[in-house]
Amino acid sequence: MTEEHTNPYEINLDQTPANHVPLTPLTWIERAAAIYPETEAVVHGARKYTWSETFTRCKKLCSALTKKGIKKGDAVAVLATNIPAFYECLFGVPAAGAIINPINIRLDSDAIAFILDHGEAKILITDTEFSSVVKDALKKCSSNPLVIDISDEESPSDDRLGEIEYEEFIETGDADSPWTLPDDEWQAMALCYTSGTTGNPKGVVYHHRGAYLNAIGCAMSWNMTHHPVYLWTLPMFHCCGWTFPWTIAAMAGTNVCLRRIAAKNIYDAISEHKVTHFCGAPIVLNFLANADPSEKKELPHTVEVMTAGAAPPAAVLKATEAAGFHITHTYGLTETYGPAVFNAPQKYWKDLNSDEYAETLIRQGVRYVVLEDLDVMDPDTMTPVPRDGETIGEIMFKGNVVMRGYLKNKAATEEALAGGYFHSGDLAVMHPDGYLQIKDRSKDIIISGGENISSIEVEETLYKHPSILEAAVVARPDDKWGETPCAFVFLKSHEKSVTEEEVIAYCRDNIAKFKAPKTVIFMELPKTSTGKIQKFKLRALADDMGSL
Repeated sequence: MTEEHTNPYEINLDQTPANHVPLTPLTWIERAAAIYPETEAVVHGARKYTWSETFTRCKKLCSALTKKGIKKGDAVAVLATNIPAFYECLFGVPAAGAIINPINIRLDSDAIAFILDHGEAKILITDTEFSSVVKDALKKCSSNPLVIDISDEESPSDDRLGEIEYEEFIETGDADSPWTLPDDEWQAMALCYTSGTTGNPKGVVYHHRGAYLNAIGCAMSWNMTHHPVYLWTLPMFHCCGWTFPWTIAAMAGTNVCLRRIAAKNIYDAISEHKVTHFCGAPIVLNFLANADPSEKKELPHTVEVMTAGAAPPAAVLKATEAAGFHITHTYGLTETYGPAVFNAPQKYWKDLNSDEYAETLIRQGVRYVVLEDLDVMDPDTMTPVPRDGETIGEIMFKGNVVMRGYLKNKAATEEALAGGYFHSGDLAVMHPDGYLQIKDRSKDIIISGGENISSIEVEETLYKHPSILEAAVVARPDDKWGETPCAFVFLKSHEKSVTEEEVIAYCRDNIAKFKAPKTVIFMELPKTSTGKIQKFKLRALADDMGSL
């Protein structure tokens, strides 16, 4: 009889408070304040706060919330632009054990009311710039949150809705209160709602572990060193600022707030504050590259830019890099804490010509080091597609930077996480070198006469036209073909004479003729607050046109 083997590594080697601490990004602001107390942390116009001052303000906010009865599991909603109060909320709210619920500033009152009720917000901290729409939302919702107004000096309105202003509120808190960390890293930390392009948005629940890891992943993938100067062009409400509020604290950097996102404001901020990094949607790159010469300023150094989503057109990437910006292309979703995939640069890229280099940049790339698995799969069989750069499948994620799930929506959670992977809904190919490239959202593939047409491929071609500033392509019903590509085009300011026939001819000369749009509509394109073109509105317009 053999004796049962006892694993010596399990004897008297237990988890203790000394060797196991739940992961949370809340530790980083405490560290920054301790090690770099006098380093500039937040800049907002004439206001400047050091890391010591910022940490104190966060502690006072946390204490004030606790005194108001906020406890573990309560939601605190924030509706504001990129200002210091919002940055502080991303630390002070979860430190109170609560869940921060950032709300998109471009939503209408119905959507805001739905989020306040669905998330059961106990408190709403709101920028007075948005008092008009918030006032309407509060009339429509039943949650009746305590309203705290942020009366920021740059706000165009001081219409207060609540019983107390933010600065007055944090003064009710204790600057010496302990900085309490969660006892469970799986604890809910944030509630971020999807865009809700059809029906009500879904509430995506983040945990402390995921926020911690993705914030590190962003710094590593961007090769970010200590003390970056980060410009807030990306809305903090968007996936909690892609977790960068916590990243900048970890790197003891400087947050330069920017209430108004415009080419001139970005160039001015870079020049004044020596900005080293900023994030933005492809549309931000487009208006930087095409800014009026009077708005541009010579860059003091190469500025690192992270852009995410469907690939910016190669022509836009090429023009942006020529202006002195270095682009890191990333990809992710609200359900993955923002970017979790990046276009990792290769040494041989330096030998490519500018056109070839721009083409490499449009691929979404490979997984963050903190993401356990990433693949392009057949969603029915859950098997990887061939690595041939041609076979289309669905992008799947697995790992600690995938959401806990959708709030109060078990069916949607189970569907999204079926088979042990998060199903993104994005269609892509996998190249032989292991880099994935998005071809479309599943709902955006155009099936014409039995042939699949990637709307992104057609858009890429349109963006190369010298007169086109912005373009989006959707399906239009067609009696003969089922559906055909319909292009919505916005021309550069000095171009007014381009015709539909010329655009169609240009596409037919540059891609397979069956992929060329059959219809071209010239108009300003509708966008979200993060600069994404709202294709659902364009699809509705195309549907209203009826069949060709």
